[in-house]
This record gives sequence, C-alpha cells and structure tokens, in this order.
Amino acid sequence: MNPARTPLPSHRRRTWAVWLGRKWVTPVIGLAIVLAFFGLRSDQHSFVRPVNMQFVAAQTVQVGVCAIGMTFIMVGGGIDLSVGSVMALACVVFALVLKAGHPVAAATGAAVAVGAACGLANALLVTGLRIIPFIATLGMLSIARGLARYLAGNQIIRIEARPDALADFVRPIGESTLLGLAPSVWVMLLAAVLAGIVLNLTAFGRRTFALGSNETAARLSGIRVSHQKLYLYTLGGALTGLAGVFLFANTSEGDPTAAVGIELQVIAAVVIGGGSLLGGEGSVLGTIVGAFMLTSLVNGCTLVGWSNYVQEIIIGAIIVIVVALDYFRRRAPG
Repeated sequence: MNPARTPLPSHRRRTWAVWLGRKWVTPVIGLAIVLAFFGLRSDQHSFVRPVNMQFVAAQTVQVGVCAIGMTFIMVGGGIDLSVGSVMALACVVFALVLKAGHPVAAATGAAVAVGAACGLANALLVTGLRIIPFIATLGMLSIARGLARYLAGNQIIRIEARPDALADFVRPIGESTLLGLAPSVWVMLLAAVLAGIVLNLTAFGRRTFALGSNETAARLSGIRVSHQKLYLYTLGGALTGLAGVFLFANTSEGDPTAAVGIELQVIAAVVIGGGSLLGGEGSVLGTIVGAFMLTSLVNGCTLVGWSNYVQEIIIGAIIVIVVALDYFRRRAPG
C-alpha cells in the first residue's frame, strides 16, 4: 500500500470543531465559563452563592419547560418561532379562567390546551399547506400575540390575590422548597427526565430522530411523517402553555405583551445543548443545561450592572458561535 494514500487514524481526523460539537461538551463548558466569569466579577462572589443559584434555577423554569418541547420539534427538523406569543396567550387565558372563579387546576388545563391548539395549528400549516416551519410559526407569532391582546382587552389582567399554592409553587426560598429548589424546578426536572426517556428510549423518539435526519428516508421507511409532525408541534405547544402558567405564577398577572423575544433564549438553549437547526440531533439534558446557562448569564449581567442590550448581544453571539461549531462538525471528516 502506498504510504501517501494510507488514511489517517480516525482520532487524528477529528478536529477541534468535532470535539466542541459533542452534545455534552458545549453546554457544560459554556455553563462553567459563565459561572466562573460572573462569580469573579460580582461583589463578594454573590453570583455563585447558593441563594442566588436557587433564584437562577427558579428563573430557568419558563425557558426550560418551553425548550423541552422545542427540543422535540428541532430534533424532528422543525422550528417554532411563536413560543413567546403562545406563552403570553396561555398566561392571559390562565388569568381569565382564574379571575372567573375557577380553580387553579382548571386554569392550568385551559392554558395547556390553548398552547397545544396553537402547536397543532402550526403543524397543520406545515403539513397541510406545505408552508415551511419558519414562515408558518412566524405567522402564528403574530396571531397568538393578537389573540392575547384581544382576550385581555389590550390591557393587563391582574388578580387581586394570587393563590397561596401558586405563589409557593414558584417561590425559590421558603418552606415549600425541596432540597433547596422550588417545586416548579422539580416539575421542570421531572418533565426533562420523562422527555429524555421518550426521546431516547421509545419508538416515538426514534421516529423523531429519523424524521429530522432525513425526511424522505423516514417516509420511505414507513414513518407517517405528517402525523409525527402533528405530535411534535402539539407536544411543544402544550409545554409552552405550561410555561405560560409558570409565567403567571411569577408575575400574578396576565400580560399580553409578556415573553417578547423569549423564543431566542429557547432556541439558543436547544442549540447550546446539542441540538441542530438542521434537525436530527438534540439532547433534553443538554437543553436544560443550556437553559440554566442562559438564565445564569442574564442573572450575572444584572448583578454586575450590564444593560439588557448587552445580554441580547451576547445571546445572539452565542447562537452564531454554536451554530458555526455544528456546521464545521458536520463537515469534518470522521
């Protein structure tokens, strides 16, 4: 054999982009950098104190729960830009049902149902009218925001007294916490565990990965592509509706203008966690770490006195860097 033609060992063909593109490396390194940086910059290392981490964990819930649903959608080769508007719509519906005198459980069911309906509508636009997900969900972004304003009468719906159980559910410090974490954080973690099992250990998860990897091959292999997309977008919408409940629990009001731009953080959490904008890849665990990293970033910027626009610039830069790493990793040999 000609030595010049002898292929290099696989470990030598791997590039830095491949290594950094591993599902677990990027979010863990990113989180470590954020914790170390703001831990050193904050006064008396207040950023890394346990009490602040409890608040960060509680603040992660809205983005984290929504990002779990986005993980399924993006692994399946889609994307949902309407999550912020749908979250606000679900929050308004929750407030209206609660204000009408119904219990928290009924209001939660209504909010989740509204989110699921919006997800189903997105799926029908994608599968029925063959509109690309970017355009379909961009349209839903405007529709859901308009519906939220209409139902709220273009004003904020305030509840005179937030139910104690609802307040305790999201309170990061108090008697309701378990092992130092608010009940809402445990709900997010439970949802992440269940989602991880479904995505990695069930036929539904395998069909989702197959759909995102190659839709044509998935269809030829017998997967009902349209049905799978319906399930994915509906599931994502339902989890977004649940995130709307957490939004109300934190603010005690149904604000139709809330959650503007949160879709950027949600998508960023999935991408940082190992998801690909091209589909076929993703990790629920990585998504949760990515969401915690982004919330830590926002919290750290606030502690050191940086403006909101700095946070937006950093998050946008992170998305570009991670997507670039994913692109080079896919092109790298071996």
